[in-house]
Amino acid sequence: MPNSSSISEFLLLALADTRQLQLLHFWLLLGIYLAALLGNGLISTAVACHHRLHTPMYFFLLNLALLDLGCIPTTLPKAMANALWDTRTISYAGCAAQLFFFFFLFSAEYSILTIMSYDHYVAICKPLHYGTLMDSRACATMAAAAWGSGVLYSLLYTANIFSLPLCQGNAVDQFLCEIPQILKLSCSDAYLREFGLTVLSALLFFGCFDFIVVSYMLIFRTVQRMPSEQGRHKAFPTCLPHLAVVSLFLSTAMVAYLKPPSISSPFLDLLVSFLYSVVPPAVNPLIYSMRNRELKDDLWKVMTKCILKTVNCPPFSM
Repeated sequence: MPNSSSISEFLLLALADTRQLQLLHFWLLLGIYLAALLGNGLISTAVACHHRLHTPMYFFLLNLALLDLGCIPTTLPKAMANALWDTRTISYAGCAAQLFFFFFLFSAEYSILTIMSYDHYVAICKPLHYGTLMDSRACATMAAAAWGSGVLYSLLYTANIFSLPLCQGNAVDQFLCEIPQILKLSCSDAYLREFGLTVLSALLFFGCFDFIVVSYMLIFRTVQRMPSEQGRHKAFPTCLPHLAVVSLFLSTAMVAYLKPPSISSPFLDLLVSFLYSVVPPAVNPLIYSMRNRELKDDLWKVMTKCILKTVNCPPFSM
């Protein structure tokens, strides 16, 4: 059996057996890829170029869009290339890089979504202190902490995974390199180290989840106590897009990593991985722009200026 030192490449899961289906998958993935890049690119440009969007809420939305912009090129190009050229291979270094960047972007996005729930909490429950608690320095510090913790956490996890000896072949039963599939190839007895990282991941995941849940419980309680019906209608649309994005993000991730092994199958695993790794970055721009009139208006302005090739972005300031 090969060990990790003799493995120079991994074999990813073939998306189809026939050439026609492979080309169909390529065009479908290309459409999703371009749509995700366009949507997140437009949101990033709109937030950066319009002063009225230079607020903490849109600053964190900008960070979310940038993370989604990085997530899609991490997952789809290799799958598209394999479908187009009828190959399955990814290099050892390429697999490690894909896992590192995806895990970094995934964890940083979760942190940004948690911070956004805090931003909504302060805006609705403590409006008089919003300018103090969410000033530009605080927002920049929280965003930097989200990105930095994502890098450190991903580096720790990736180094641990690829330090394990791999002796169960090199076939990864997925269209991308992900942690559960790499662990299946391991023959290591380092259960304590794996258990420690699993516990750390669970604590961080459910810690952020509890923070989001408590924040929205306090938000809903405050909104219900508002005497003005107009105030309640103004508060809820601000929270609904964020709740939709968090629900999509968490539901797909929980199904992917917490589903029982008894219901696992190659098709189901492939579908779930596609849902949590590709769908959220592609759908998030649509969710945020659907009920946000300010953002839709500025997105339209950006598209118009792009057509005229006259986009000039002022420095971002809050």
